[in-house]
Amino acid sequence: MLIILAAFFLLVGLSGRVSCSAVRSRSGYAVKDSHHVPTKWARIGEPPADHVIHLEIALKQSQFDELERHLYEVSDPDHHRYGHHLEFNEVNDLVKPAEESLRLVHQWLRDNDIGEERLSYSSAKDWVKLSLPVAHVERLLNTKYAVYKYIDGSHVVRAPTWSLPTHLHKHIDTIQPTNSFFRAVPKKSNVMPVPHDEQDMPDLSVLQRIKATNPSLNSTIAQACNVSAVTPLCLRTLYGTISYEPKVPGKNKVGLTNYLGETSNRSDVFLFLNQFRSEAAQAAFQFRIEVIANGDNQQTPNNATQLAAGKDLEGNLDAETILGISYPTPLIAYNTGGSPPFKPDDNTPTNTNEPYLVWVQYVLAQRDLPQVISTSYGDDEQTVPEAFARRVCNEFAQLGARGISLLFASGDDGVGPEGSCFTNNGKNTTAFLPSFPAGCPYITTVGATKNFNPEVVAFDPRNGFVSGGGFSNYFHRPIYQDAALKPYITNLGDQFTGLYNKRGRGYPDIAAQGQLFQTVWNGTIRRLDGTSASTPAAAAILSLVNDSLLAAGRKPLGFLNPWLYKRGYRAFTDVGSGSATGCGTSGFPAAKGWDAVTGFGTPYFPKVRAAALKSQVKLSIAK
Repeated sequence: MLIILAAFFLLVGLSGRVSCSAVRSRSGYAVKDSHHVPTKWARIGEPPADHVIHLEIALKQSQFDELERHLYEVSDPDHHRYGHHLEFNEVNDLVKPAEESLRLVHQWLRDNDIGEERLSYSSAKDWVKLSLPVAHVERLLNTKYAVYKYIDGSHVVRAPTWSLPTHLHKHIDTIQPTNSFFRAVPKKSNVMPVPHDEQDMPDLSVLQRIKATNPSLNSTIAQACNVSAVTPLCLRTLYGTISYEPKVPGKNKVGLTNYLGETSNRSDVFLFLNQFRSEAAQAAFQFRIEVIANGDNQQTPNNATQLAAGKDLEGNLDAETILGISYPTPLIAYNTGGSPPFKPDDNTPTNTNEPYLVWVQYVLAQRDLPQVISTSYGDDEQTVPEAFARRVCNEFAQLGARGISLLFASGDDGVGPEGSCFTNNGKNTTAFLPSFPAGCPYITTVGATKNFNPEVVAFDPRNGFVSGGGFSNYFHRPIYQDAALKPYITNLGDQFTGLYNKRGRGYPDIAAQGQLFQTVWNGTIRRLDGTSASTPAAAAILSLVNDSLLAAGRKPLGFLNPWLYKRGYRAFTDVGSGSATGCGTSGFPAAKGWDAVTGFGTPYFPKVRAAALKSQVKLSIAK
């Protein structure tokens, strides 16, 4: 998983902790939020006085509980409202802030010499946006910003503790960028290149066979697949989409997200499709790229620095995988950068904005969206303050209520990377490390498998890739998971007790192939591992399910999980071997039924399609 979403996130002393003396006392103010600086980040100095912070103020949404009720009702196959998704204006009416909240926030800003003419808003006015010099923001939030450097060399400007007037605490959920250390760098990616090994590559005769343009619809999995080179032909055969011809392309669409410096290179996508699905080759020049907040869309060859960084590996993988499976379904790629334009300086050479926030606000303002959107970006949950994580998750719920299926990668480090499995609460307790937004209850999270008969949990010792899974520390287990997760946790017994949250939202929900994907990058074929591969693969398959539903006059799947956990799981192929190793342990094991490494398993299109159509029979009759 790209460790982005985009596109959708006061320190003193050597410890990186905030002392009370670091920020002067201010009458009427109290700390609103505080978050420890994660490991691998170091404070390196103060930002320049003229550094500009692009502040986002999240006002409390007036009726989110009501929105959540609607979300679950329209997503529950047993509810009479199933499939009756909300419209753009209906969602905005439920999340807009109370008039009192807007009035009080405007008054506070005016008291700090910030007039309303300097403000901009989200479509529902639940986010207020403004740009200010860092010194002004420090006074506004009674805080102190500093520059922090990550071990990969990226920088952010952050304030781990910030305050508000006490009367505003109940009106504001969060303000960013302040204390979120979600890594805003181009390679927050779970895409993992496989070291080149000629002995492990398929020979020329195999490559010629797997590039077949019009393979027999009766090809077996053994004939279509090779363990060293996963291609669209293999995925279409394995998951049963090869004989399906999309009926309503255009009415049905699929999307992907690229963040901070990534795009999908059309020349590479063309070479890939020409090699592995030639009838789709022209789609490389037809899919839409929407550039958000100065996102990257460089279609010229990468320079030496970009090549060394692997620029566009993720963007190419996503576009090639989706078009290779779901063609001719139209694809939209959302390339999200920072907002507004970022001006680097000696202390802050990289963009410090929260990409998920920029992306989700953009798509929430659009009335016409793809019915399925794939995102391969994430980070450790504990790098994100809980208040901010909850608010971003709530934004995803709005898309679900509108009938959009959001798929996110589960991560590539099993239950946590070796040597990093410690809490970020100042105690450094050994613990598994759940991912964000994988643990958000309003999205569908995708793990990875390998091999074909049978599929097993994906792992690759050559690059350390292990399909991720676990339980959120921020989000409680939603009701729709109770029946599936309780037996799994019971069967674990005392194993891993104290290392994970037994009451947390478990993930992933489903899985798909995620290892040794053939990908064209920089004009050459590379092999890639990651839930960054499995997520677009699953998205493409589910997009074809939506095509079938829409062609039959039904509604798209929308927020998948209530249907999945109640009925749809029977259409997925269970994965019973392997585990999410990590943190010096064997990690959560695959098991019969749901498990915390492959969810309910992999989608078999004919069964998923039939189950989805059957679930909407009553809806069709009602119409």
